[in-house]
Amino acid sequence: MSLKVVTMSEWQSIGKEPEILFWVGSAGSFDERAKKITRAFVKILNKADVDFGVLGVEESSSGDAAKRAGNEFLFQMQALMNIEILNNYNVKKIVTACPHSFNILKNEYKGLGGKYEVLHHTEFIEELIENGRFEIRSNLNGKRITFHDPCYLGRANDIYDAPRKLIKRLGVELVEMKRSKNRSFCCGAGGGQMFKEPEKGNKDINIERTEDALAVKPNFIATGCPFCNTMMTDGIKNKEKENEIHVMDIAELIAQTQEL
Repeated sequence: MSLKVVTMSEWQSIGKEPEILFWVGSAGSFDERAKKITRAFVKILNKADVDFGVLGVEESSSGDAAKRAGNEFLFQMQALMNIEILNNYNVKKIVTACPHSFNILKNEYKGLGGKYEVLHHTEFIEELIENGRFEIRSNLNGKRITFHDPCYLGRANDIYDAPRKLIKRLGVELVEMKRSKNRSFCCGAGGGQMFKEPEKGNKDINIERTEDALAVKPNFIATGCPFCNTMMTDGIKNKEKENEIHVMDIAELIAQTQEL
């Protein structure tokens, strides 16, 4: 299936505004594994005939990593540059598959002049289904799926239902980890920890979270964040379970079952 992706500058050149801006994010743009999540979501948007735009080369880092690492000056530089570009295109509604970008665009940009409606991709897909614009046909009946709540989606923004509604629509058995929803446990990547070496002698956070997942004996670990996906995938490899248990973003699960 060929992907149809139009940049905001191309939309502007024909005098039109798309329904949403898809904020791809740094991981979704550059990480080879996360690019698969980006492609899966674009396939869903194409299937639902959603007019969307991307910034392309005009998209910079959201500033999340800088802010969480304590570099407020760099964050504001990055944020103000992004806000200027977004406002130039009269962007009103943003959808992203990255909870880190979601949180910072939704909550941190407001005070700098960037006020937008921001949705996580699971929220938007559920919205498409509710409005009759997209339908899920599943071939995963009988499979067990557990969902790892991303910190910046769940505990930071109280979004727990949309991802789970989509998983249930796949006709699978949703099995919850002991620590889930507002009591969930971090994957270990947040706050800039993704880029730090683990401390010797201590169990890595992602290994402990992977053990939470393995305890409920899933066929799939569903994620809603590219960073969580990386950390849980590494955890599964550490436990030598990669041939038994698959780590996939919810958008990938949906795209796969639809054979998009």
